[in-house]
Parts: sequence; structure tokens; C-alpha cells
Amino acid sequence: MDERDSHRSLTEIDERLRALRAEAAEKAAAGGGRGRPEQGIGLAFRIGVELVSALIVGLVIGFGLDYWLGTKPWFLIVFFFLGAAAGVLNVYRATRGLGLAVGYAEPEKEEKDRSAGD
Repeated sequence: MDERDSHRSLTEIDERLRALRAEAAEKAAAGGGRGRPEQGIGLAFRIGVELVSALIVGLVIGFGLDYWLGTKPWFLIVFFFLGAAAGVLNVYRATRGLGLAVGYAEPEKEEKDRSAGD
């Protein structure tokens, strides 16, 4: 294989790579690919896990504090409600597609809005 064949094969690889990248960009723009939000059973499982895990963490903390301080039902009740509130907030964030960013807004949308206004 001489230098000319090597250059030709690299050019072909470059063309194929550019075509694949353009195709991937089109799919991402059309809503396909990894950037799309969760749907169906995946979202349902995530919501269930978020809610149940927050409740369990709240109950464990409440039970532990009650056991340690000898105030049997009080911390359990308080942390049950705190865990439920945290679970509902997590479910809200999951269903709305919001992250933990400042202001709970998606940074991509803010950048698009700024560029459209300029």
C-alpha cells in the first residue's frame, strides 16, 4: 500500500464519518437518539423508584432518631412527611425533565432563547 492508496482510504473514511455525523445530528434534531426524554415503562419505573426510595430514606432516618432519642413516634412521623415531600419533588423533576441546575431550568433551552433574542 503506497501513500496514494493510504490518502484515498483516509478520504473515504473521512467522508463516511462526516455522513454518519450528519445523520446522527439529524436524528438528534428530530427528537431521536439518547437526548430524548424517557417514555413509557422506563418513566413509570423511575417514578416508582424515586417515590418509594425517598419514603424509605425518610422512614429510616425517623426510626433511627426515635430509637436513639427515645421519642418513639414523633421523628418517624415528621420524617415520613419529609420523605413523602422529597419523593413528590423528585417525581415532579423526573416528569418535567428538570435537573438540579440553578432555577430548575434546562440550560439548552436558555441558550436557545438567548440566541433567538440577539
